[in-house]
Amino acid sequence: MNRDVIKYIAMFTMLLNHIANIFLDPGTLLFTVLVDIGYFTAPVMCYFLVEGYHYTRSKKKYARRLAVFALISEIPFCLAFSEVYTGEKIISFCGFNMIFTLFLCFCILLAMDHIKNDLLQIFVIAGLFVLSLFSDWALVAPLFTVLFARAGGDKQRIRNAYLIGAGLFALMNFSPGPDLPGILLGFVYALMSAAGILAAGVVIVCLYNGKRTEHGKTFSKWFFYWFYPAHLLVLGMIRLMK
Repeated sequence: MNRDVIKYIAMFTMLLNHIANIFLDPGTLLFTVLVDIGYFTAPVMCYFLVEGYHYTRSKKKYARRLAVFALISEIPFCLAFSEVYTGEKIISFCGFNMIFTLFLCFCILLAMDHIKNDLLQIFVIAGLFVLSLFSDWALVAPLFTVLFARAGGDKQRIRNAYLIGAGLFALMNFSPGPDLPGILLGFVYALMSAAGILAAGVVIVCLYNGKRTEHGKTFSKWFFYWFYPAHLLVLGMIRLMK
């Protein structure tokens, strides 16, 4: 698979996740399956962010593009998720969106690349991790970014990065019940939550050919940026009309 095909898959799985979070009842089987499928998206986008950071002709333009679309996406994000996160029927601030998180991840890459003082680098990156607590995919997306950057394109290390990320994500989602059946059920749900991340790892490590699509490169590039705020705006408007 080329990069653009994988990104289209990631957009689709993200859409399923968002539909489930906005419109379905938590705890149902369909809700759980769609949400877990959607966890495919974030680690894929972090991986391509790291790859794009090294390939881009202008890091300044890349960072500015992320910042602009983070700003464009904020109102649609809050419109879509206000009721989920805050219970507000119309719109309220419910954190920063995923493109803002990717902007923070890009800043982490800049810090790793340009800050030579080890102590200062750790301090700046830690600050960016803390700042991510106010945005979507807090801590997890920055962690994936650091792991992918450290992997340096090595397949074995990329695979290990996905395994580490999936393991930590499963641990974060492990919520055991008070008895043995509850513990087992919590363990199953935690494993299910990591399935999307593991699937992303399989696709990147085993199926990704390292290439872009031969046709429609410009369309694909801008589609991925505009799809995020556009689909959130549509979902948010549908939520208001329910």
